[in-house]
Amino acid sequence: MTSDTPSPNGRQPAHQDPEPALLDLVELLFFAYRDFTREPDKILVDFGFGRAHHRVLHFVNRHPGMRVADLLDILKITKQSLGRVLKQLVDEGFILQEAGKTDRRERRLYPTQRGHELAEQLVAPQIKRVARAVEASGKEAQTCIEKFLRQMIREADREHVGKLLETGKTHGDVSTKPAQPRGPVR
Repeated sequence: MTSDTPSPNGRQPAHQDPEPALLDLVELLFFAYRDFTREPDKILVDFGFGRAHHRVLHFVNRHPGMRVADLLDILKITKQSLGRVLKQLVDEGFILQEAGKTDRRERRLYPTQRGHELAEQLVAPQIKRVARAVEASGKEAQTCIEKFLRQMIREADREHVGKLLETGKTHGDVSTKPAQPRGPVR
């Protein structure tokens, strides 16, 4: 095992101290994530939702018509975990689930108008935060930041994420579906 190879349990060998500058970056990521999620978390509380609901809404809103199987692959969660969150979002009129046109076994997901509006409300403070950080870092830093974030993604997933980002750019005008009434809506 080389000095930069983690041990089988994923930990650095005990004899090697992490580089302080890298440890600072790790810590900064924790703080950045804390503040990146702060405003959306406050909004989610009013709906009785959590971060899992936010992630599902985000990806369905950015990629209307995506398959449930694709969402499972993106989020890297179990069917059971997604099922609970998705059921709540469908039951409360934020997402519409339809059978695929060519394969009726597929389940395609679409934001309803209500789901689209909530997804936009959740992402708005995050866009402002990122825009301020990029502006303060200098516009030329955006390329470096994007490269850094892409490199943080597991290598096996980078190509898939790149394609997903490209398809998200083509969905600027999100296709929403009317909610099917399923009881009282907040």
